[in-house]
Amino acid sequence: MAVRHYTLDFKLSAPADIPSTVRAVQCIFQEQEMTETIHDTEGHGYLATFIGKNGRFAVLRMHSHGLMTFDLQSCEGDDAAQVDNLLNALEKKMKTLCHGNIKQIKRLPALRRGDKVDRYWPTADGRLVEYDIDEVVYEEDSAYQNIKILHSRQFGNILILNGDVNLAESDLVYTQAIMGSGKESYAGKEVLILGGGDGGILCEVVKLKPKMITMVEIDQLVIDGCRKHMRKTCGNVLDNLKGDCYEVLVEDCVPVLKKFAQEGRTFDYVINDLTAVPISTAPEEGSPLFQTPTWEFLRLILDLSIKVLRPTGRYFTQGNCANLTEALRQYEELLGRLSCPVGFSKEVVCVPSYMELWVFYTVWKK
Repeated sequence: MAVRHYTLDFKLSAPADIPSTVRAVQCIFQEQEMTETIHDTEGHGYLATFIGKNGRFAVLRMHSHGLMTFDLQSCEGDDAAQVDNLLNALEKKMKTLCHGNIKQIKRLPALRRGDKVDRYWPTADGRLVEYDIDEVVYEEDSAYQNIKILHSRQFGNILILNGDVNLAESDLVYTQAIMGSGKESYAGKEVLILGGGDGGILCEVVKLKPKMITMVEIDQLVIDGCRKHMRKTCGNVLDNLKGDCYEVLVEDCVPVLKKFAQEGRTFDYVINDLTAVPISTAPEEGSPLFQTPTWEFLRLILDLSIKVLRPTGRYFTQGNCANLTEALRQYEELLGRLSCPVGFSKEVVCVPSYMELWVFYTVWKK
């Protein structure tokens, strides 16, 4: 059963008279037939919990420095009008009591906790975003990750892997950026895609008439879900693992890259669309399965990719959220420590479903 969590905050210019304020607002809870329990705060203001009918539970906190917070949990099926009346009455009473002393009143939309459809997903820099998600379209647990495809009224279907928003049907700009933003000619070229199980990059590169595309995706269940539920992104390219100018290998890219390097096989373009958190069945330097440290994994993929890149080739990859400047700095330092000297450029793009600016890198051999 879902719970709605309401918040109402009052930021005061100066501390309120806590005893008189408490007495004044108690009548509101009495009218709602809520039982009060006062807790000892050891001199840090006032704290009370209230239990009411239909499972309502509230916490009222009055801080000695002038902040008053009110949290109310209401179970699914509770009378929403009564809940609104309680919040409205408390807000009105506080405006009357603290007239001229209120700097800010903040009342946020209710958080829907434990709902059938999870609407809340964090950005890369740790901010909480509520999406307009109304349906779980696909969900599977593979050997590697949890896979969800959720429907958003704004963004279409969204692929989410292990709680990380990967790509929505609205996000063509992501695919264009990781392919070089229209500055490259793929006609007659050989292309290697690492990851990319949503099929977006494969679909767009196929349109540009390359000589051959090799795509290496570790998770068949990602391909299966996207083939059916992300067709605005992948078109029909995932219907078959082989086409006139492409082949999809359902394998771990690390041993495949090593094999290509040993064979001397090279590519005009390498596009790295692997997940932000490494997934590999070939851990390096004694690391446990699936737990190769992130920076080691990034270095490994970069080194192997540069080895299979032709002298005039280009390596494309997503970077990170533009706000994560330290992580971006570390990545750029890593580019300077590869087995082969490289140059790089970067582009900042607004990806619709990410709701944040995202950095993309182009890397080449010097």
